[in-house]
Amino acid sequence: MPQLFHRSTNTIARVSLFGAVFFLLGLGWVFATLDRSSYNTREGVTREQPVPFSHDHHVAALGIDCRYCHASVETSAFAGLPPTATCINCHALIWNDSPMLDPVRESLARGEPLRWTRVNDLPDFVYFDHSIHVAKGVGCVTCHGRVDQMPLMMQATSLQMEWCLACHRDPERFVRPLDAVFEMGWTADDQEDLGRQLVADHDVRPRTSCSTCHR
Repeated sequence: MPQLFHRSTNTIARVSLFGAVFFLLGLGWVFATLDRSSYNTREGVTREQPVPFSHDHHVAALGIDCRYCHASVETSAFAGLPPTATCINCHALIWNDSPMLDPVRESLARGEPLRWTRVNDLPDFVYFDHSIHVAKGVGCVTCHGRVDQMPLMMQATSLQMEWCLACHRDPERFVRPLDAVFEMGWTADDQEDLGRQLVADHDVRPRTSCSTCHR
């Protein structure tokens, strides 16, 4: 019986199989890279807001505590946003005629809240409770970064599941004393030793089961 295919066909078949494997691996790498990129996670991206609020100015320069604006962070799943009246407490006297603050004055006059754009916006299928994290010694900086150094607010971390699990699996690397939770520049001399002690003192028992966050 005559040979139907040229001998080179075997070589072509082998090269094609190996090429397909490398192509699929490369495609997987591309998707993984895109998934972790700021294009997808929005890490390091600032969002347009109705008023260009500067945490750098209000927190670092003026020394305003996080809880003045985010009043429910210790008692609720949500940190909360300040009502316009909170802004007016200061800005009725300071920059009270600045055009940049027109949206704030209009908000108060209409009795409608400012429509801020959420920066750290988790998917709807993810449950996160601010109060329990604060109560266990997780600092604001851990998730939100050094907001006191942000002229415009941006997302400081990826907020992806692998990022959350890194903390839940090894909380000793992240917890701090309760009186330092809202301190931006706090650092530990020996985080490993202190972390182990704080995990015991704060009764930190992080869960990694799916139902903890996906409810």
